[in-house]
Amino acid sequence: MAKEIIALEANNAWILVDLPPGKTAIGCTWVFKIKFNADGTVESYKARLVAKGYTQQEGDLDEEIYMKLPPGMARPVFLSEGFVKSLCDNSIFTYHRGTTSIFVLVYVDDIIITGTNNNFINSLKLRLASYFSIKDLGSLNYFLGIEVSRSSNSIFLCQRKYILDILKDSGLTGARASAYPMDTKLKLLPTNGTELTDPSCFRCLIGRLLYLTVTRPDITYSVNYLSQFLQHPRSAHMDAAHRILRYLKGTVGHGIFLSSSSSPSIHGYTDSDWEGCPITRRSTTGYFVTLGNSPISWKSKKQPTVARSSAEAEYRALANLTAELQWLVYLFKDMHISCPLPITVSYDIQAAIHIAQNSVFHERTKHIEIDCYFVREKLISGLILPKHLPSYDQLADVFTKPLGAPQFGHLVGKLGVCSGSTAPT
Repeated sequence: MAKEIIALEANNAWILVDLPPGKTAIGCTWVFKIKFNADGTVESYKARLVAKGYTQQEGDLDEEIYMKLPPGMARPVFLSEGFVKSLCDNSIFTYHRGTTSIFVLVYVDDIIITGTNNNFINSLKLRLASYFSIKDLGSLNYFLGIEVSRSSNSIFLCQRKYILDILKDSGLTGARASAYPMDTKLKLLPTNGTELTDPSCFRCLIGRLLYLTVTRPDITYSVNYLSQFLQHPRSAHMDAAHRILRYLKGTVGHGIFLSSSSSPSIHGYTDSDWEGCPITRRSTTGYFVTLGNSPISWKSKKQPTVARSSAEAEYRALANLTAELQWLVYLFKDMHISCPLPITVSYDIQAAIHIAQNSVFHERTKHIEIDCYFVREKLISGLILPKHLPSYDQLADVFTKPLGAPQFGHLVGKLGVCSGSTAPT
């Protein structure tokens, strides 16, 4: 705790003043955490002082209060060293001079540095140490619960220890494994089962599983589906969550494989499950993006409005994917990485392709006019190129609906999700 106070004062994190009349002070609290290495040994004991923002209630404040994560440590320092902050992601800083390219990722007080010049990286770490106290952990192998395995031509990311901790805390270490995370016929309602005596257990479990989707796209749909029952969880919802855990039990060592030898081309897949929600009749959007053969972005989300046709639901999903692809192109541009255009976008509804290529609006498309203009603009500009793909090979299916073992296994194998022991080297 003393080290935390000293560090905050050294970085000018605050200015001590008397509380002005009529102002309300937000309290603070200590948060303690033990950081572990990948093998389970203790790396360090951490203490952090945080504002108690959760004590605020709507209507209590007379003015807006803005609070940011402490970027004062990173932003001025890296900018003074010649880095440029990405316009697409405030946590990324880049440096390009001749053949030297350095990339820095900042997450609160954790920093990843990588690039093409090891001598520059070593000198940068020495200069950073002159600004603030740092601890060099060497080559990246464990970051925010993510285990990193590297070879000469690939990186493998998984959260094996994180999964084992979830299984242990849930009492399912000895549970029977499941071949897929959700039953194909499962249709949950807010009234299914009995009320849980402690709803916080379900909420905590779903929160932990949401973070797990960082390296496990195969459970993204299931976790997203269960997250809509956080307000009033019941026993049937907890049973479905335990089904996900039993699937994880059999795939503890699985993660995503990132190859350095694949092409720099981006490929997008999108799909939707029309009126799949029995509660609201809203559709679910799913998309999946690869860089070469490596997975880099995926999402499963219920659409905000009811679609009147499957073509409409598919087109809204296409608009969401198009926005993600445009952001990725901007991000890569900030990093001086060129991507071949147009980006092939695969989906399995021919009607959505006809809408994208038809410049005439009519009765069936006038209520999604903005999405039509947006997608058509990106189509004309050469950002995307729509392509029909049979449903059997549509990777985005994993993010829109529960699938049986054969089809689920077929698609997950193509997502780049595999075991560390079977990953290509």
